[in-house]
Amino acid sequence: MSNFTETMENGLYSLQLPSNSESVAVLENFVDEMVVNLHIGDDVYANLMTCLNEAITNAIYHGNKQDPNKKVYINLEVINNKRLVFTISDEGTGFDFTKIPDPTDPENLEKLTGRGVFIMKKLADQCIFNTLGSEVELHFKL
Repeated sequence: MSNFTETMENGLYSLQLPSNSESVAVLENFVDEMVVNLHIGDDVYANLMTCLNEAITNAIYHGNKQDPNKKVYINLEVINNKRLVFTISDEGTGFDFTKIPDPTDPENLEKLTGRGVFIMKKLADQCIFNTLGSEVELHFKL
């Protein structure tokens, strides 16, 4: 059984997920339900699902280091049914998001990792990290 908690109030949704791989499926189910309820198109759906998968995977594996005692927090604000703002945070120490190697640099093209932040910046309408690097805010226009 998952330690999944979901709350909803006035266009605000919150999820608390354990730091394990099963949480990715829980998030995907939540997004699938939200997409139906808000009538979100396939193009936005694909971008937000990709970004959220990257964000939660980074939070679980890099931020919380799969520590079962740490949670990943996801907040969603639906603004006038025109914009979605997701905030994903972990309980890790953070990272310096300004020092991530460019995955398009020829020396990094063959690497199997290191593309998550790049992908989020390309697919979300806005991608904002807090100063610590333990929280990312992703904006999507509907």
